[in-house]
This record gives sequence, C-alpha cells and structure tokens, in this order.
Amino acid sequence: MKQMATYDLMETMRNTNEWLGASARAFASYPMWGLVPHPMFKVMSAWGRVTERSFARMVIKPAWGIRSIVGEDGRDHLCETEIEIKRPFGDLLRFKVPGRPEKPRRILLCAPMSGHYSTLLRSTVASLLPDAEVWITDWHNARDIPVSEGKFDVEDYTQYLVDFMKHLGPDTHVIAVCQPAPLALAATALLAEDAPEAQPLTLTLIGGPIDPDAAPTEVTDFGRRVTMGQLEHLAIQRVGLKYAGVGRTVYPGLLQLAGFLSMNMDRHAQAFSDKITAAARGEDSEHDAHNHFYDEYLSVMDMTAEFYLSTVERIFKDREIARNVFEVNGRKVDIGKITDVAVKIVEGSKDDISAPGQCLAALDLLTGVPDSMKAQHLEPGAGHYGIFAGSSWRNNIRPLVFQFMDTHSNRKTKTTGKPAVSLAASNG
Repeated sequence: MKQMATYDLMETMRNTNEWLGASARAFASYPMWGLVPHPMFKVMSAWGRVTERSFARMVIKPAWGIRSIVGEDGRDHLCETEIEIKRPFGDLLRFKVPGRPEKPRRILLCAPMSGHYSTLLRSTVASLLPDAEVWITDWHNARDIPVSEGKFDVEDYTQYLVDFMKHLGPDTHVIAVCQPAPLALAATALLAEDAPEAQPLTLTLIGGPIDPDAAPTEVTDFGRRVTMGQLEHLAIQRVGLKYAGVGRTVYPGLLQLAGFLSMNMDRHAQAFSDKITAAARGEDSEHDAHNHFYDEYLSVMDMTAEFYLSTVERIFKDREIARNVFEVNGRKVDIGKITDVAVKIVEGSKDDISAPGQCLAALDLLTGVPDSMKAQHLEPGAGHYGIFAGSSWRNNIRPLVFQFMDTHSNRKTKTTGKPAVSLAASNG
C-alpha cells in the first residue's frame, strides 16, 4: 500500500499542477481585466496555458498523426493503422496505404520501451513509408495492464520480437532503435536455431547498448554506481487506484520524466521560459516547434518493474549480450549461430546515451556472418535522437540503410534458388 500511495501522490501532484495552470489561465483571461491593462495578466494567462498543457500531456498517448503518404503517381494516398498481432504488453502495428501497389521493401521497426511511447519514432515511420511497407512494435503502458496478465521482462520482450518476425517472414528487414538493439540481436539468434527460414533479410541496429562498457556514458556510469537493491527501492512503485493495472509493480513514467528533464534542466527551463514569453506576446501557435516537441517528450509510459530491472541487471551490469551468455526461458542464445542475416550498425559521433562503440560491438559477436554481410556507419555530429530522426537520418542515414537493404534483398533467392516470401503468404 505504501508504494501505491506514493504512485497516487505523484499523480495527485501532476493533477494539481494541471489544475493550477487551468485556474491561472481562466482567471487572467476575464474580460474585466481589460479595464486595468497590465502585462502581469498576459504573463499569468500564458503561464497557465503552458502549464496546463504540459501536465495534461503526461498522461495522454500521442496519436500517430500520419494521415497520408505521397505516392509515385504524385497523389496523396491515405495511411491507416492496423493491428496485425494483439498482445497484452504490445501489438504488431502495420501502416497500410490502400490503393498503392505494395512495396518490395518490408520493414519491421523495433521501437524502444524506455519511457516514451512508440510514437517517438513517428518521423522515422513517416520517412520510411513512401518507399516501404512498415510495421512497428507498439508497446502498451504498464499501468493499463491488469496484474492477471503476468510479468513482462527482457526475455518476454525477446519472445515478442521472435513471434513478430515469424509472422512477417523471411523477406523482412528489421530496424532496432536504441534499447531493443541487443534483444533484436538475440531474437534473430533464436530464429537462426529454431526457424532459420523465418530469419529476416537484414538487421539494422541503431544506437543500441550491445556492450555498454565499450564506451561508458552517464547512463552506464549510473548503472554501475547503483546496486539493484537501491534501484528497486528508489525507482519501483505499485500502480495506484486510478488505472487498470492497480497493484502492478512499475517504473513510473512520471519518475522517468523527472530523470529525463534533470539531464538537461537548463535547456528545458529556457525552452519553457521562451514559450511563456512568446505566448504572453501572442507570438506562439498551437503547432509551433515547442508544442510539437514537448507534446511527445512529456508523454511518458510506465515500464513493468521486471523489464526495467532485468534490463539494468542483465544488459548493463552483467553484460549478458556482450558476453554472449544471454538466456531465454533457461536456454542459452548463441549470437554466433546467425550466419544468413546481413547486419548494419549505425551510431552517432555525439551520442551521449549509447556512445559510439557500444552498438558496434555487435559485429564482433557475429562470428558466423561473413564480413561482406556486415556494415557500419558513424554519423558525424549526430546525437542520439539524430540518428533515427531529423536531417541526419533523412539525408544521410536513411539512404544508406535502404541501399544496404537492397544490396542484400536477393540473398535468399541466390542461396536457395527460391524467392524470399513471407511465411504468412506461403501459409496463405
């Protein structure tokens, strides 16, 4: 009950701040203040609007907002989302473009479960859709999942990826962004042993912690300094009375958000100060850069306690992937068993989350993959976010990833004499 009370206290604080913002906005907007014009009222109204919106966003899942895609015919084609596999902790979501001939490139985008919703990769999806069929792992907020659905840890995450890859079949290209990179590597290794015909054509790992010790950062240093007992005591709480997951142990999204903000507090404080000033002057807008960024950034989700703790302990502290001793359901996963999947590594030279070298360590583990099927790219001047979104991704990395996919798309046709088709289609 103590943990539940703490969880509810955080939600009460968020709700109170949202109410204070709404109250300040409403009070300062009364027409009567026009009789005694004073900049204080404009500033109060601006502060209220920004505060109300910011605290309200923290409990709202952002919409994908990808409504149409320009086709080769120059027309806008509507884009729809469709759940192909529904699971308690996450779905396999497809972005369908009706009326457009199906693209030969089929991409599974493995989104991170690290505090933000999968919509964090919205711009990545939008950049891939004109030239590919795209699926994504759409993870659910742990606070909304009843305790009766059981646990969800790194092994369960890996098994989800295995099931999704099997569903999509061997003509699929997998892109794993950040946190799922080591688990996508493990899932591919499991397929290599159990269902080699279902392995993807290529695996692109973007800024993931394959070997956190290869290039220490503030994130890895924190993992070293804090014991698992301390981490469980400081970070883990039970979902409160308001949500369907009441009683489930989680790493709360609001607590994660406090950590995100503290890493760059000066920059965030200045951004909100500038936003309030612009709002007071009437120079802001509903869809300006500030709202576009913070509507997504402030929307956070709870992680199951077992997933968070097992990630820290097994991926960061014990380095099970880096040492190739990772196990799923008591069975060792041998990354060296991968022999028929081309692998590309993408890193950013200024990445302070997964520093250059952490993801590159995957190539040394892939002892069964020939060098001709391995590739790497270090994007100059790019930070963590820039290697999967923004100009660095659109102008430099995305074309290289597509080129890599196309280079290895015909591999299975050459080696087996049969075209690579999806298992779903072959079972049709």
